[in-house]
Amino acid sequence: MSTLINAPQPQAAPLLSVQGLKVHFPTGSSRNAPVVRAVDDVSFDVPRRSIVGLVGESGSGKTTTGRALLHLIRPTAGQVLFDGQNISGLDEARMLPWRRRMQIVFQDPYASLNPRMTVAQIIGEALDTHKLAQDRRDGRIRELLERVGLDADHRKRYPHEFSGGQRQRIGIARALAVEPDFIVADEPVSALDVSVQAQVLNLLLDLQRDLGLTMLFVAHDLAVVDYLCDEVVVMYLGRVMERGPTRLVYETPRHPYTQALLSAAPVPDPRAPRQRILLKGEIPSPMNPPSGCVFRTRCPHADARCAEAIPPQRDLGQGHYAACVRIDEIKP
Repeated sequence: MSTLINAPQPQAAPLLSVQGLKVHFPTGSSRNAPVVRAVDDVSFDVPRRSIVGLVGESGSGKTTTGRALLHLIRPTAGQVLFDGQNISGLDEARMLPWRRRMQIVFQDPYASLNPRMTVAQIIGEALDTHKLAQDRRDGRIRELLERVGLDADHRKRYPHEFSGGQRQRIGIARALAVEPDFIVADEPVSALDVSVQAQVLNLLLDLQRDLGLTMLFVAHDLAVVDYLCDEVVVMYLGRVMERGPTRLVYETPRHPYTQALLSAAPVPDPRAPRQRILLKGEIPSPMNPPSGCVFRTRCPHADARCAEAIPPQRDLGQGHYAACVRIDEIKP
């Protein structure tokens, strides 16, 4: 029997699939009280063993999205499929087995660590919760500390005895303790000195490659996302404006918001020709978002059509999508 050598291979199902995710926060107890639409109909996939960047301005809904995926915040609507299973409606008891497979590294490495617990207790708490490595608990803690570049003999110290970068490494070790498949890294280097950021980023990249991790990397620094991520999702006011392979989105951004973000990002050569796109006005309130495209009140290309309906995600090929009614008229 002959074999088609160049036959296309079936694409593996994504580890995580987000479908129509909404997170709305009520502002009062009344049924008619206005709601904050922090995340509003967000959909994207996170392929296995990849790093997907979630970017946007402050208030775009990035952190809320990441936490809703882990049920640290209860979604209002939509589905979160993890390894093909819908985990959206699970209560805390039924979520426990999934929490072993889904972990988070928080933005503030000091606030996320209990100051009254030693490093061994902080990391060991995860092992105890999931009843892992109980017969070799101390040895496992030592292995984890060494894996993230820390001295295993410092496991009896407290968080305040470490630098910011070291505390973040402790947080990473805690996340790795239960051998997860998926990690949400919520701006893990934004609170660190510039000199330390690269070290932590390289550590995350090494861990992802060595352990086969899947990661959602929440960030506002486009250069970091370009360096670290295979794909990128661009959010604005709770909605996805553009998504796709990082290199493709960065080289040919199709949504005006993505173009504006990239035009403001620092470049290695300050003499390189570039045109800065200045956005007018302030980001609207998520309690009262604009009709149609939520970006239209600041978009330099907006016209009457942009207010009529929410633009769908348009398939541009090669896994690249953008939500803009004028996409054919805007130069990449």
